[in-house]
Amino acid sequence: MFYHFLYPLHNLISVFNIFRYITFRSAMSAITAFIICLILGPPLIRRLKSLHIGENIRKDDSARLDELHRGKQDTPTMGGILILLAVIISTLLWADLSNKYIIIVLFVTLWLGLTGFIDDYLKQVKQKSKGLTAKAKLISQSILGLILGSLLLADPQVNLGLNVPFLKELTINLGIFYVLFVVIIIAGSSNAVNLTDGLDGLAIGIVVMVALAFGVLSYVSGNVNFSEYLFIPYIKNAAELTVFCASILGAGLGFLWFNCYPASVFMGDVGSLSLGGALGTVALLIKKELLLAIVGGIFVLEALSVILQVAAFRIFKKRIFKIAPLHHHFQFQGLSENKIIVRFWIIACLLALFTIVTLKIR
Repeated sequence: MFYHFLYPLHNLISVFNIFRYITFRSAMSAITAFIICLILGPPLIRRLKSLHIGENIRKDDSARLDELHRGKQDTPTMGGILILLAVIISTLLWADLSNKYIIIVLFVTLWLGLTGFIDDYLKQVKQKSKGLTAKAKLISQSILGLILGSLLLADPQVNLGLNVPFLKELTINLGIFYVLFVVIIIAGSSNAVNLTDGLDGLAIGIVVMVALAFGVLSYVSGNVNFSEYLFIPYIKNAAELTVFCASILGAGLGFLWFNCYPASVFMGDVGSLSLGGALGTVALLIKKELLLAIVGGIFVLEALSVILQVAAFRIFKKRIFKIAPLHHHFQFQGLSENKIIVRFWIIACLLALFTIVTLKIR
């Protein structure tokens, strides 16, 4: 919004020329999102408490897990609303709203945010312990993936090939199967973040690092000079996604202010589903789909731990882990919650740095 209103005035007032620069608008987007969270966080938490929208720890899945998390009972949830507000408002304020990539990521974020909101609403307000069924959430994610995949398939400017990390000459062309691949990315990234959201600050801390890495990747992918220097595909106008990634970074840090151990609020599905899908969409738009598995390595491991646990039990009637997802397995091994969180953050930080370095390892 500021870009459209103020930048056209740069011929009259030279200082407004600064709105031309994506780096400036990205920094301001992050700061704006952070401030929004700090301002709206306390009243939202109070409101959630007054409405008795709190986490129900006793789910009968594991008596030991219930005991470990007993202190979290009735902690306000659905705090992802705060993240969504911060991300959307700061993006609307600082991004070029005529950019098709910005429109796409906002659409995906709102769609999955609504899906997560309905799930949380059914659990917290309607007292349906399971909320939306897993099938219903998967259907919503799949429909979104089909819409997004079809849009990208119909766009002549979109390269349907997968760029393989470390190999600049190798590209895998998926053709019509690209739509199915988009569905898998949207559902996979969305659910992976959701599964990781089980300890105070764990998921949002990793989201911040992934958003930072994708902000850098978006900027260089949409800059003709950097992309040529790094031998990566140049994607016209994709650099504007840096502003969106910065808004996630700022909102994530702002939410972490209240979500860090011991958490005053949880994000709920309204936050985890939307953030995961948004990051997956950015990866698709800047053609860094396979790097998503590296930068989001913790999310991948968390999701794999659940898949392997379920498969092993159904086939062999045995469990690979003490409990899944993976972070709870380490809890059962005796590690403190705070130590698990920080160590996972450290790994996520290293993975984010390595992902950026892959731009030169080609």
